[in-house]
This record gives sequence, structure tokens and C-alpha cells, in this order.
Amino acid sequence: MTARKSAAQIRTMRRAGRVVAEMHEVCARAARPGVTTAALDRVARDVLARRGARSNFLGYHGFPGVICASPNNVVVHGIPGEIVLEAGDIISIDCGAIIDGWHADAAITVGVDAIDAAAQQLIDAAKASLAAAIVALSDGKNLADVGGAVEATATAAGYAVVRDYVGHGIGTAMHEPPDIPNYRTARGRRTRLAPGLVLAIEPIITAGDPDTAMLDDDWTVVTVDGSRAAHVEHTIALTEDGPEILTLP
Repeated sequence: MTARKSAAQIRTMRRAGRVVAEMHEVCARAARPGVTTAALDRVARDVLARRGARSNFLGYHGFPGVICASPNNVVVHGIPGEIVLEAGDIISIDCGAIIDGWHADAAITVGVDAIDAAAQQLIDAAKASLAAAIVALSDGKNLADVGGAVEATATAAGYAVVRDYVGHGIGTAMHEPPDIPNYRTARGRRTRLAPGLVLAIEPIITAGDPDTAMLDDDWTVVTVDGSRAAHVEHTIALTEDGPEILTLP
């Protein structure tokens, strides 16, 4: 079942969401040539400590970081480590926070120093797909409309939608029902959009083929053809006044 949240519960999730937004800000500033993905994880940990929040990534099924750091052809779940960023790279930074038992989760994809036009267009298309999904939360009837908006926007821009990984409900756990595919499904019609739903919507698109593979670390997911991927995500509450993005500063 999809649990609906009260206004008070959403307020607490908004506090967690602002911590996530700050983690993104500091990581984006720190993502410079010569910096390791482990260094990005450290600055994100500093934010959690300052804000009195806990990570919902650290220790999740054994995951060792507070962020997923996924550069270039890494689709999702990159483990922070000794990978050194280079000018022209793009990197997805996915992270979350818990405050008073309530979760928030979001991802950004940013460029390292100057990036080429193709990389910027990929990032822009991912952002546009997420924006279309948010519009669908206002104008649509069910989750099929949300996934359909992502798919239509991404494919119209010439990109492929990764189908192996999906968005999700969120609340007292990071992953709650329902799953939210980034494409239209018959199953999505079963979950109607209504105030009180809180959803983590996360388009993941690639510049090439959407097929993915997992590396031997059992976490890092890459594109099979080596093409670059972009991943963006917000935690969004449906309210009587429309969708509210909880993971903004």
C-alpha cells in the first residue's frame, strides 16, 4: 500500500530535504579536476554532521558512502573512492538524509570544469524530464502519466531511458511503495495521484543504448556501450496546493 503523509510529517521531510540540497551544493562546488570521489563523500558527511542528520545511504545493504558518486558512463550507485575527476567529466551525486525518522533523497548531475555541448545537452534533457514529471504530478491522473512524461521528454530530445532502475515512494524508509518507472506502464495506472503522497522521482537517461551492467563490486552500474548517463532526482510531496519539491535549498 502507498502510505500518505500528514502536513506535519511532510514538514519534517522538508527539513531532511534541505539537508540533501546542501549536500548537493557543497559536492557540486567541490567537484573540480583532481578531486577524488572520496573527497566529495567527505564534504557531504560534514553537512550531515553540522545539521544533525543521518545518512540513509551509509550502511544500506552494506553501502560504504553517504553519496553515490557516478561519473560519465556510471549510471547509478558509484562507490566513492579513489576515482579522480578530470575536466570535462560529468558526475551524478545521489544522496539522502534522515531527520527524526523521516527521509529525503535526491540526485544531481553536474559537469567538472568546462564540459562539451553534448554533455550539457544530456544533463539539460534529464532536468527537462524531471520538470515534465513534476508537471504531470499536477495535471496527470496516475503514476503512468508521470513515467510517460519522463519518457516522452527524454526520447523527444534523442536520449534513451534506463528501465532497470526506478523512482519510489519515500517516508519513514528511503524506499517505499510505489515503484515509479520512467516510462508509461499499465501498472502505473493503479496508483492515482492524490495529496499526501510523497515520491522520489528520478529520471535516468543515456546518450546511447539504455542497457546496463553491474560491476564486480555489486554496486556500480554502468552503460554497456560506454555512453554517458545523467541522473536527476527530487523528493516531491503532493499537497492540496499542488506538488512541492522538498529537496530544494
